Amino acid sequence: MNTRSTFAAQQSDNRRNSVLLIVLVTLILGGLGFAIGYGTTGAVEGALGVTTAAIVLAMLLSVGSYFAGDQLVLTTSGAREVSEQSAPQLMNVVREMSIAANVPMPKVYVIEDTAPNAFATGRDPEHASVAITTGLLQKLDREELQGVMGHELSHVRNYDIRFGLLVAVLVGSIALLADFFLRFTFWGGGRRGGGDRDKGGGGLVALVYVLAIVLAIIAPFIARLVQLAVSRQREYLADASSVELTRNPAGIQRALAKIASDKEVLEVANRATQHLYFTNPIKKFEDRSSSMFSTHPNVVDRINRLRQLTGEAPLDQADVAALAGLD
Repeated sequence: MNTRSTFAAQQSDNRRNSVLLIVLVTLILGGLGFAIGYGTTGAVEGALGVTTAAIVLAMLLSVGSYFAGDQLVLTTSGAREVSEQSAPQLMNVVREMSIAANVPMPKVYVIEDTAPNAFATGRDPEHASVAITTGLLQKLDREELQGVMGHELSHVRNYDIRFGLLVAVLVGSIALLADFFLRFTFWGGGRRGGGDRDKGGGGLVALVYVLAIVLAIIAPFIARLVQLAVSRQREYLADASSVELTRNPAGIQRALAKIASDKEVLEVANRATQHLYFTNPIKKFEDRSSSMFSTHPNVVDRINRLRQLTGEAPLDQADVAALAGLD
């Protein structure tokens, strides 16, 4: 018996999970900063100072990415902006979906690549862009294209583009802080200063120092896993939102199956940008892929969640076998 899931339920669950995950990343950054500060200075004041410095670093990186991150992604992807005259059907579909999503018309870019895929970027709906590969335009019909654009415009409407940026900056800040501390520990002579050690708290300080080393080693790994979990949650939400906008669950389901089954390799994608795309652009058969660090949910799972919205049965075993290991 199938349990029918509503759009509101899926959206509510994914928003809640995403917020919890980003809070977890923030706590990891704060905890790492406090442990490093207390372990190296032996004083609560030093711990608070390092924690504050870590947060300030994250804020500075956020500002830079906020204003220039989208153009950097578009430039490295080789995207070129198109107009009504050069790509009338694409512009029509994007405008149709932006009206349905109640967001301003984004800038539209095309990437010259035969692998079908697309992504949205920007800091908010007023400063958003969508990029579509020529392979997507060639291989998908209009309904499927609507499903993909509905998904990407949902990322814009749901502020996933800003949300993902924030998580990426936090994870990057954790990696930078951990790397600096480990280099300082092994090449800079270890702990400095007295603080609580002069008051008989040397054992606690030594314990926190060891804890800081352990955290510096594992925190970037854990934070990266949390980032990927955030990314996967937002993909589920955008899929459900796309059906809400198009009123056509079949279009996005077919698009997911087509793109996952396509063997073309998207050359311009890399591990820094792969989380942006509609489906994971790095195929499992590529040397650069990593199943542990997958940025997207399994395509079969995404399709089955969409089928659940309309009360349809899950994919049969033949369809699952055909899609297995491709995304």
